Amino acid sequence: MTDRKLLPTSFVIACVAAMACAPADEGGASADAAAGEAADEMANPRFGVWQLESDRPPPYRNVMTYEPWGEGGMMITVATTNDDGETSEWSYATLFDGEFRPVEGQEDATTAVEVVDDRTNRILNARGGEVYQVIMNVLSEDGNTINNEYRRTAEDGTESVSYAVYHRIIE
Repeated sequence: MTDRKLLPTSFVIACVAAMACAPADEGGASADAAAGEAADEMANPRFGVWQLESDRPPPYRNVMTYEPWGEGGMMITVATTNDDGETSEWSYATLFDGEFRPVEGQEDATTAVEVVDDRTNRILNARGGEVYQVIMNVLSEDGNTINNEYRRTAEDGTESVSYAVYHRIIE
């Protein structure tokens, strides 16, 4: 066994305390907060801001923001500017457990999200307790594109399918 010199316990405690209480950077974030944000982004590659690919002229814009929520969940916010420049926003939270949760900004609407695989989520949208739309949300292998397939069932039972592509906005 080799001789090792151990640091005094009080010195180790003081160093740990000093690092834990380190001042925030100029932006107000501590090293712990920055590390936490980086870990969150690695935990879910969807976290970030995404813009809908559209041929519609400005001012039209549709942006989705995915951010951490709760213990392992995600808050999704959709902000839209229509062709007349009017804005709207709605959001929902999920723990990826298939539980329906309220959609803020949409009356009597709920949404549930289930994980299909590491790149695919199934999103169920309901109004008045009835599912009217199922979205297959697929993240590209490079992590910079989301392809949505929307399946809607009308009251008469007819089904329609549409598609949307979102690109990550690099800030």
